[in-house]
Amino acid sequence: MKLKVAYTLLIGSFIILLSVSILTSNTLYVHFIHLLLPSNVAAQSQPTLPSQSASSTSLPSTASSSLPDVFQKVENSVVQITSTKSNPNEVIILNGVPQAGRSTALGSGFVYDTQGHIVTNYHVVSGVRKADVTFTDGNTYSANVVGKDPNSDLGVLQITGDYSEEKGVVPLPLANSSAVRPGDQVIAIGNPFGLSGTITTGIVSQKGRLLPNPDTGFSISNMIQTDAAINPGNSGGPLLNTKGQVIGMNTAIFSSTGVYAGVGFAVPSNTIAKEVPVIMKNGSYAHPWLGISGGKITPDLIRAMGLPANYKGVIVGSVQSGSPADMAGLKGLSQDNGNDNSGSSSSGAPPQIGDIITAIDGHPVRQIDDIINYIESQKNVGDNIKLSVNRNGKIMDLTVTLQVRPNTISQAQQQQQQQQPPGLGPIPELPQIPGFPPPQFPPLLP
Repeated sequence: MKLKVAYTLLIGSFIILLSVSILTSNTLYVHFIHLLLPSNVAAQSQPTLPSQSASSTSLPSTASSSLPDVFQKVENSVVQITSTKSNPNEVIILNGVPQAGRSTALGSGFVYDTQGHIVTNYHVVSGVRKADVTFTDGNTYSANVVGKDPNSDLGVLQITGDYSEEKGVVPLPLANSSAVRPGDQVIAIGNPFGLSGTITTGIVSQKGRLLPNPDTGFSISNMIQTDAAINPGNSGGPLLNTKGQVIGMNTAIFSSTGVYAGVGFAVPSNTIAKEVPVIMKNGSYAHPWLGISGGKITPDLIRAMGLPANYKGVIVGSVQSGSPADMAGLKGLSQDNGNDNSGSSSSGAPPQIGDIITAIDGHPVRQIDDIINYIESQKNVGDNIKLSVNRNGKIMDLTVTLQVRPNTISQAQQQQQQQQPPGLGPIPELPQIPGFPPPQFPPLLP
């Protein structure tokens, strides 16, 4: 039985639940940022604000605006999402008193279209079919969960009631997240710790990040990194540019405490634009899958293999049996090379290292991120990709037909992942080749 100890913090008339954990090291953890509350205090955590009317109901202007202007234009289109689920295996202790095994997830979301669809994070609405959507004026509406994608941490709801009385509620436009540059100013709006309609600001710290997803074992691709303050309850809220356009959806933070530490991540708007229409239609989204683990080739391996200085590529650590990569003939360090785990060769042949992928569809690759981000953003299930491969000094092209990604990684890989420091992908047990340094990379699975 899972035991969670919690305390209440009084802020004005709000009651906020804070989970407390004791950390014995400086290890950084990935936290998906929703706030869990026991059902008997959930209602108290939703502040009702006076009615606020926007000066205009039109879409935000394409010209940059001041922060107050941007907030006024979009605040009524950002909502708080409350979902209640039963968890018989969890006991929540509030001020020393055990509570029933029901918890409430508080998150954020934003209006996607004029049909009442709301976009949020999967982890805000996981395990539920309905949720409550609350606008900034305090009005609450019931909504059905119409689709989810745990792989990209996306969830879509649709309001079931008539919300036409809400003023200034318009769909938030999606910007092209590929055009975002590090250093661009950004605005995060959401409900941290249940504090409705909170705005924070910062910059784009970097883009194209991979975020390990503990729910699936795969990584969320092309994430936008930001230093805008986001905390539990911000999950699903929009990350906006100064034109009031959505460039991403706030999803997770790196933190040793579970609260803001200056490193946050948002699902890019291009991922939202690509997936949400499919999720609305099918209830889910099928991700293309290659089926390898691998990592950046290291200087030690470059020297040991006699490659040119600063040789670029991704060394294939393992190839999953029956995967698209396997059927295309891609070879990993531990596959089809006659080596046992001691590094010796059962056939007597000299030991061989795995394939080195140097390009995908003609685009050079330096690390596994390049492969995953390209496949996720540019390809769909059933598409072909061409991998340029260096196999023991011989350059060749392999054509791979992408298949549907499995729901989760294998149980063995999950066990390996649990043994690794948080933030790393699953690391297969690779044989050490005599004369070669042991592989030193955290493979991630495209």
